[in-house]
Amino acid sequence: MYNYDSSYYSNDWDAAMGGLFIILILAALVLGLIAYIISALIYFMTSKTNGFGDVAYIAWIPIINVYSLFLLTAGGDNRETVRATALKNTLIYAGMFIVSFIPFLGILASLGMVGFSIYFMYRLFYRWCGETGKAVLYTILTVITGGLFFAIYGLMRMNKPFVAA
Repeated sequence: MYNYDSSYYSNDWDAAMGGLFIILILAALVLGLIAYIISALIYFMTSKTNGFGDVAYIAWIPIINVYSLFLLTAGGDNRETVRATALKNTLIYAGMFIVSFIPFLGILASLGMVGFSIYFMYRLFYRWCGETGKAVLYTILTVITGGLFFAIYGLMRMNKPFVAA
């Protein structure tokens, strides 16, 4: 004889929470994919608009597309210097990414990656608008809105050349 006692099996509340958890994970994956596509489009079009059309395709490659951000924000006198600076920043970022998997040290590396990304986001906003105050404000708005401000502003500015060098 089998005993189908309700205390043995999970109740309806547990099933509802499990379903809600799966729905939340699927929604996060869909929103993440949309955010990835929008940021890749912004980096791609901004690269093409500002003279980096030969490497603009990198914006569509996952993980490596951070090079596009560093390329768009790198300073230098000529193209070789800009590309070398962008490569150096990409290698620093990759090093922090690798270290982020080490226990305890990973927390510091992850915080470093966030700070690094926010700083270069500021530099991109500065190149787009040309004013330090506005770039700081836009960076703060990006952090507060979870990247929504970057998506909106980036889509508006991606086809316009940089104002600041």
